[in-house]
Amino acid sequence: MTSVRLRLLILALLPLVVLLPLLLTLAVGRWAANYDDLLIRNVESDLRIAEQYLGQILITTGRDVAALADSAQLEKATRLSPAGFQAFLTSERARLGLDFLYHLPRDKAAQAANDWPVIAAAQAGSKATEIDILTSRQLRDINPALAARARLRLIDTEAALPTDRHIEDRGMVVHTATQVPVARVGGVLVGGILLNQNLDFIDTINALVYQSDSAPDQGGERQGTATLFLEDVRISTNVRLFEGVRALGTRVSAAVRQDVLNDGRTWLNRAFVVNDWYVSGYLPLSDSFGTRVGMLYVGFLEAPLVAAKHTAYWLIFGAVAGVLALTVPLFLWLAGGIFSPLERMTRTMQRVEAGQLDARNGPIATRDEIGTVAAHLDALLDQVQERDRALRSWADELNTRVEHRTAELREANEKLEATYQQLMMSEKLAAIGEITAGVAHEINNPVAVIQGNLDVIRESLGPAAAPVATELALMDQQVGRINAIVGKLLQFARPDEFGTFDESVDIAAVLDDCLVLVDHVLADDGLTVSIRRDDAPHVRVNPGELQQVIINLVVNAAQAMQARGRLDIRIGPGLRDDTPGAALIIADDGPGIDAAKLACVFDPFFTTKPGEGTGLGLSVSQTLIRQAGGLITVRNRDGGGAEFTVWLPSAHPDEDTA
Repeated sequence: MTSVRLRLLILALLPLVVLLPLLLTLAVGRWAANYDDLLIRNVESDLRIAEQYLGQILITTGRDVAALADSAQLEKATRLSPAGFQAFLTSERARLGLDFLYHLPRDKAAQAANDWPVIAAAQAGSKATEIDILTSRQLRDINPALAARARLRLIDTEAALPTDRHIEDRGMVVHTATQVPVARVGGVLVGGILLNQNLDFIDTINALVYQSDSAPDQGGERQGTATLFLEDVRISTNVRLFEGVRALGTRVSAAVRQDVLNDGRTWLNRAFVVNDWYVSGYLPLSDSFGTRVGMLYVGFLEAPLVAAKHTAYWLIFGAVAGVLALTVPLFLWLAGGIFSPLERMTRTMQRVEAGQLDARNGPIATRDEIGTVAAHLDALLDQVQERDRALRSWADELNTRVEHRTAELREANEKLEATYQQLMMSEKLAAIGEITAGVAHEINNPVAVIQGNLDVIRESLGPAAAPVATELALMDQQVGRINAIVGKLLQFARPDEFGTFDESVDIAAVLDDCLVLVDHVLADDGLTVSIRRDDAPHVRVNPGELQQVIINLVVNAAQAMQARGRLDIRIGPGLRDDTPGAALIIADDGPGIDAAKLACVFDPFFTTKPGEGTGLGLSVSQTLIRQAGGLITVRNRDGGGAEFTVWLPSAHPDEDTA
């Protein structure tokens, strides 16, 4: 049993040592989840700022080009020579911070409208600004320097989707177009910004999002990063591949590509970026055709945040461990004032249980409830000791009376025992009398076989006994059967000295043994025996008892046909009440059984051969089969004769076969 000391310690320390750390763990876990949610909300806010800045770039670029198209300076420049007009556009491109700015006459604008939705919108009289992807050739046609700037060598990146490409030479541009209202010139004014390796653009986003005052190339490790992707390739980024080198040409992880670029969802989660884990936000970008062509990314390094979180964990749990280290010894010291008196009382009770009734607690220093209990315990022990003296006196007197009563009971018990022995003997004799007739009947069968073989010996060989060794062996077997039957009688008289001997057997093998034993009964010329053996499962039964049943049924069938007719024996599988098993069918073409008596054939002492049998053969056979879990049934055949079916359940597959 659990000691009082242990239970009191559990009651005292459980809230402090178990519940407090458990509650603290739950609180820290909740705090960590809220902290992670806060990081995700932060990166979501950062992504919105980056998206707004990109949107502002689109709006500003479109507005600047539209303002130029409507300006008086453009109207004056259209009066200049083609070279002068081109020089004007070059100066305006530099002033507006564009990477390209050109004019398409009406015919070329109509042709380009088929390729670019922004130009088609300008042709229709409105302005449009979108993100578009230009091929290397298209960039080269505008300006060879732009094609060179857009060209990036792809770098193998951990966690990225495998690819056979080695170069990315397409350009992502802010593409804007507006109609030129000058009637004599017309056409469309087209401008834009190449975003490939546009470090001012990406560093501005990073500065806006993370409020960083340091320059991107100072060599320090930046906590916040921003990236522009063309499909899954970083074309503009401040993520470092290693110190001083931006990760241009590296590719996004396969998981992010699938979720953002393929499925069009915004990613707000941790992600593997080049060579480390970041708390990341990815926004899909679509071109003027509505096709997803890239991604905008912002994120910050996860490692410092995880380290800070782990530091907080250690500080919190360290503080709790310190509190426990200080308070647990104090609790144990205070508990000692309670444990000592209780242990003293426990030792006193143990001495009393051992027979030392004069054991006492003595004076207890404390005057609290425990001291009161100790004093009461001493008073109770005084009463117990006094009552023990009185009980011993009563016990002596009681022992005298018990001895007198015991003598009377002993005499009555001897008479009862004698009566009981007589009753048991009467019951056993009655039971032996009930089965004596059955045992006598069972002995008749092997005796008949022995007698039949003796007839064969006399008829075939006369006095020469040597050639009939087989028949003599059969006689020995039948004598063994007689011994077995007598043994069953002894088993009934002394059941505690015998056991059952059921085993898994093949009915066909037992049948073959039985046919040898009754060969003399079936040897008449007028008797035909047909045997059919189908595959049947093994059954669990005492083979000697099954042999006894088969011989009884075969002999009865032969006697019913009076040695004239056909005996059919079949063995096969049988199903009874959805239970698999094996069936042995023995049928004759004799006169059959009277329908009125068909239900009585298994009753003890019922016989159709008055004066020739005891009427116990079928009754005993049915009993043996039922003990094995089976059943014997009988019916009259349509063509005449009786048919007996012995069904036994199949043995368990794990049981050893006989």
